[in-house]
Amino acid sequence: MLMMGGNQSRGAPVLDEEVSFDHFQILRAIGKGSFGKVCIVQKRDSMKMYAMKYMNKQKCIERDEVRNVLRELQVMQRLEHPFLVNLWFSFQDEEDLFMVVDLLLGGDLRFHLQQNVRFKEQTIQLYICELALALDYLQRSHIIHRDIKPDNILLDEHGHVHITDFNVATVLKDSETASSMAGTKPYMAPEVFRSFVDGGVGYSYAVDWWALGVTAYELLHGSRPFEIRSSTAAAEALHIIHRQHLRFSSVCSRATLDLIRSLLSRDPSSRPSRLSDVQASPYLTDVDWDAVLQKSVPPGFVPHKGRLNCDPTFELEEMILESRPLHKKKKRLAKSRDKRSTPLPMHMQSSLDSLTEDFIAFNREKMKQRLVSDSPDVQLMTAANKHHDGQNNNNNNIILTTGSSSELH
Repeated sequence: MLMMGGNQSRGAPVLDEEVSFDHFQILRAIGKGSFGKVCIVQKRDSMKMYAMKYMNKQKCIERDEVRNVLRELQVMQRLEHPFLVNLWFSFQDEEDLFMVVDLLLGGDLRFHLQQNVRFKEQTIQLYICELALALDYLQRSHIIHRDIKPDNILLDEHGHVHITDFNVATVLKDSETASSMAGTKPYMAPEVFRSFVDGGVGYSYAVDWWALGVTAYELLHGSRPFEIRSSTAAAEALHIIHRQHLRFSSVCSRATLDLIRSLLSRDPSSRPSRLSDVQASPYLTDVDWDAVLQKSVPPGFVPHKGRLNCDPTFELEEMILESRPLHKKKKRLAKSRDKRSTPLPMHMQSSLDSLTEDFIAFNREKMKQRLVSDSPDVQLMTAANKHHDGQNNNNNNIILTTGSSSELH
């Protein structure tokens, strides 16, 4: 593995101080978006591996993405689920905003589709179940993801799915609906286009279940059910959805096709849009949902462990083409602090100041540590130990075994 950072050093867990860039060892670049990049990092104290997404502040402002970035942070800080890519830390420096999340080395489903992987029906069944559990959790948290697609579904090393990228997610209160056209057009539900074209009544959580149907269809057939592209106008996309006949493969069971067909119902009121609706499908009657949630059902497709399941050119670009490479950040910032930098235009400086002030730092490690220390069982053990020490004059240490994240909630 190509090392992009300095020497590794291990110390005490960073709990009482703010987490910063210096607490991570940069290992390699694995992806990039329009204004953000992703690399593999290792936390120096715990030696745990994570994925770190970093976004240049000025580019966020220039591309009017600040609101989306802050909203994504706000959403991710309140979520934790076995089938999501969970946020662990967020912090900032003069140049960038950082989000440190679960590291999933199995690649995204788009990558595997491009590698001509043919997913078996049983594998797709498990994906639908795992994603349905994640969407149900989001719905109970009043969140619409709005961009469910193969690109935003990552596999862990065992082949389980995890939803990522909450950049266009939105939070609904009570019975309100959303109205803006957000997401990726080939995966948008008809009511999203309708809301944009004629005002409509807005849309709700059912749009994510439509996108699940499109994704399942694509995994099954290797192509999407509707010929809609990013350049397709909203009115035309709506026309295509309502006029184009769905064609299904004859190699799959009738129950599978019926489930996907129901997820692709044009009428959101008749579309499965909650976990109980999907569980009622004849296709899934034999599913042990508790076992699925515990990840005890083995996936039919396991990503290749001997290679990086992403485009290797990301790393070359970071090392060769990037004018401000991440692994040279510490020296670069030290130099810029020593020098008098050229003042930024007033509007840019004002926007940067606002972004710096509005950004919320986050440390899930610290949050979990507090949950454990505030637990009545832990307090009782501590009190008992103190009492025991007082009687016997011993300095016995209490060993606390913390459970998994699901056990803490």
